[in-house]
Amino acid sequence: MTNLSHEVNTKILGTGIYLPEKIMTNFDLEKIVDTNDQWIYERTGIKSRRISSTEGGEFPTDMAEKASWKALQAAGLEPNDIDMIIFASVTPDQKLPNSASLLQQKLGITNKCASLDIAVACSGFVYGMNMANSFIKTGMAKKILVVGSEMLSTEVDWTDRSICILFGDGCGVAIVGQAEEGEASKIHATHLGSDGSGKEFFNQPVGGAIEPITETHLKERTHFMRMKGGEMFKVATRTLADNARVVLERSGKTLDDVDWIVPHQANIRIIETTAKLLGAPMEKMIVNIQDYGNTSAATVPIAFHEAIQDGRIKRGDLVLFDAFGAGLTFGATLLTY
Repeated sequence: MTNLSHEVNTKILGTGIYLPEKIMTNFDLEKIVDTNDQWIYERTGIKSRRISSTEGGEFPTDMAEKASWKALQAAGLEPNDIDMIIFASVTPDQKLPNSASLLQQKLGITNKCASLDIAVACSGFVYGMNMANSFIKTGMAKKILVVGSEMLSTEVDWTDRSICILFGDGCGVAIVGQAEEGEASKIHATHLGSDGSGKEFFNQPVGGAIEPITETHLKERTHFMRMKGGEMFKVATRTLADNARVVLERSGKTLDDVDWIVPHQANIRIIETTAKLLGAPMEKMIVNIQDYGNTSAATVPIAFHEAIQDGRIKRGDLVLFDAFGAGLTFGATLLTY
């Protein structure tokens, strides 16, 4: 058992990402649907997105495996050091078994560690991080692999220009564990929630137990994701701002204390509006939506990893993760990296 005689703090030990090789630009989309690069960029901030191969090697657990090896190397760990996997995705490889168990096997983990999937859409990684923090602080796990991996290209209607322009594929992971005594790394505050009254703003009602996919659905293309963009924009900006205020209040910190905000990358206008609501300069926002679009549960870990790699985020920095998603789910994490 972990010695809990002193306060246990949670530390991000290593991160990793994987992005599919195929790049689909807005100009490529012009050939598929009635749209153009300027229209897409002005409204979303997106220039391109990654699309997974359907030939194999880039399915959600494949991407997670590749990203996890990078995180293991960064953390100086071996696969069997991992004693729990939390896999966030709404596009699992298959219904059964769960993606976390498939990833466990692909990484060669033989310690029979707990492996669970969570399906909370774009809030997935933040949910996973906050859950992992609880497991670490209670001593129930020592090294947890938190994954956000999505292959949304298979779930969007590529004839619907209102939605196909927004999404892409990718994976980001983080390994979290206990900080050593005296280290600055710490999760200061967490916040998770959901408001089911907004369930129809972004949903995919066909394909579950109530309404399995039939030939009619395939013909009418009604089995894809559906979104009410205007409603989602309004609730997203308000929710992201509220998330930030909650974790700041719980931690006794102020926005001035925060070095970096890593928001869910859904739309540049949402990020800009959230910054205005908070009174935060855009210079504090980590933004990469222009390159990858919305990768759901993977946006926050991908943006976080890239900012570490390019030197913006450094050890000791105060970082705020902030996300929302279909459900409507939401969550935030305030941590010292």
